[in-house]
Amino acid sequence: MKAGLLRLPALCIAAVILLTFGSASADGLDVSAKGAVLIESRTGKVLYAKNAHEKLPMASTTKIMTALLAIENGNLNDIVETDASAYGTEGSSIYLDYEEKISLKDLLYGLMLSSGNDAAVAIAVHIGKGTNKFAEMMNARAKSIGALNTNFVTPNGLHDENHYTTAYDLARITAVAMKSPVFREIVSTQYYRAETGAKPRTFKNKNKILWEYDGGSGVKTGYTKIAGKCLVFSAERNGMEVIGVVLNCPGMFDDAKAMMNYAFENYETATMVKAGNTIAGVDVAGGEKNILELKAGEDIIVPVRKGESASYRTRVILKEGLHTPIAEGTELGCVEVLDDGALLCTCPLLSAKDMPGVGIRFYFDKLMRCFTA
Repeated sequence: MKAGLLRLPALCIAAVILLTFGSASADGLDVSAKGAVLIESRTGKVLYAKNAHEKLPMASTTKIMTALLAIENGNLNDIVETDASAYGTEGSSIYLDYEEKISLKDLLYGLMLSSGNDAAVAIAVHIGKGTNKFAEMMNARAKSIGALNTNFVTPNGLHDENHYTTAYDLARITAVAMKSPVFREIVSTQYYRAETGAKPRTFKNKNKILWEYDGGSGVKTGYTKIAGKCLVFSAERNGMEVIGVVLNCPGMFDDAKAMMNYAFENYETATMVKAGNTIAGVDVAGGEKNILELKAGEDIIVPVRKGESASYRTRVILKEGLHTPIAEGTELGCVEVLDDGALLCTCPLLSAKDMPGVGIRFYFDKLMRCFTA
């Protein structure tokens, strides 16, 4: 039990959660990847998996984490001066000059569209004061996301035997990154003209999903001889977004399309609870009333397998020892949605109204009513 919280059965919302849900089986779907996974982006529910937890090299899909850290820890208008460690980096490049001055924003577009290995090093030096320190930041962020079978050594994915992830971990990292409007804008861009730097640069996105798949929204390609062809991809249709990963996948674009087709043909989303719905009540001391109603702070939307029956479970968790005054909109608990016993997503529970404290006049009047009753 969490300190200060009380777990309750979700009887108060049981009537709205008995929807039709199904398993994540994918009969007839097979991909050439050594490791693959497809998740619904909002909840992270796995819709398809193949060796999803096998540790594998991921080549330039590494740059998803590099971009996320740059966005979280830097300023897009920062001017970065490239040093010797970035100049002449092997592999795919945006051909930075030694001591060239270029904005972090332009480096990020070069990183994610043209897969610049030199851009990755320049970002690592700027954000982490060096590639080793930046790798520590990458690993700490991975752990905070729950990507526990991942280890980063380089900011660009050039091969190192200790540099690896899993399809599942990489999908989780990407789902977090896609919550950033800046990241989402970058990876969905087909062409970008740099605004700074020593020479004109136009970047073309290497991700064919943006051109060839209806609803395609990202995110990153990768390749080395050892890692093989790697792709992290995403698309949204009818309000449902999926994120997929294929590692060491000879037919990466075709397999990605097949996986997404499977998801959109077999799943849809359903709203379990609407934001603002009254969900529960919580005991509060020091007010004219003892119970304060709580409302859902956001929609609870989950993926639904079409035509099959199952159900998600919920659990309401409320804070204990509450005392007035409490302002409307204060978070006082949450609803947990469980899928086969595992936590799928949570929704905050907020106070539905103000509950001010009572003064001595309230207690005096209450006492007088007792004498006159």
